[in-house]
Amino acid sequence: MKKVNTKIQKLTLGAILTALVVVLQCMGQFIRFGPFSISLVLLPIVIGAAMCGTAVSTWLGLVFGVVVLMTDAAAFLAISVPGTVITVLLKGVLCGLAAGLIYNLVAKKSKYAAVVSAAVVCPIVNTGIFLLGCVLFFFETIESWALAGGYATAAEYMFLGLAGGNFLFELATNIILSPTVVRLLNIKKKV
Repeated sequence: MKKVNTKIQKLTLGAILTALVVVLQCMGQFIRFGPFSISLVLLPIVIGAAMCGTAVSTWLGLVFGVVVLMTDAAAFLAISVPGTVITVLLKGVLCGLAAGLIYNLVAKKSKYAAVVSAAVVCPIVNTGIFLLGCVLFFFETIESWALAGGYATAAEYMFLGLAGGNFLFELATNIILSPTVVRLLNIKKKV
C-alpha cells in the first residue's frame, strides 16, 4: 500500500509542478533582464528532479519548452520556425533530463548536494543549448542585433545581451530556492 501512496504522491506533485511551470513561464514574460524573460520555471524542474525523479523533471522541461514556444519565442520564430522549435524544446527537455540525472548521481552521497548540483546544472544546460541554437540557427540575425545594440561581436552580445544577466539570475535563484523548497517538502512529508 505504501508503494501505491508514494506513486500517487509523485503523480500529484508532478501535476502541481506542471501547472506551476505553466504559470511561472507565463508570469515570467513580464520579468525581464535584457530582451528576454527570466526562466523562473527552472525551480519546479529542479524540485521535480529531487522529489519525483528524472522522468518527471524531463516532462517538466518539455512543458517548459512548449510554453516558451507559445509565449516567448516570437522573435526567433520569425527567423526560423524549425530552428526555434528544435532549440526551445531541446533546451527544455535536456535541462530537465540533466537535472534529474545529476540529482540521481549525487544523491547517493548527499541529497542536499544533489539538489544544489541539479540547481546548477539546470540553468547551465538551458542557457548552453539556447546559445548553441543561436549559433546554429540564428547567427546572421544575432550579428545584426549585436551591431544594432552597440556590441563589438555577436559572441559578446550573446553572452552579455541575450544570456548573461538571465543566466546569473536563474543560477542564483535556483541555488538559493531549490534546496530550500525541497527541504521544506521533505519536512512536510515526514509530518
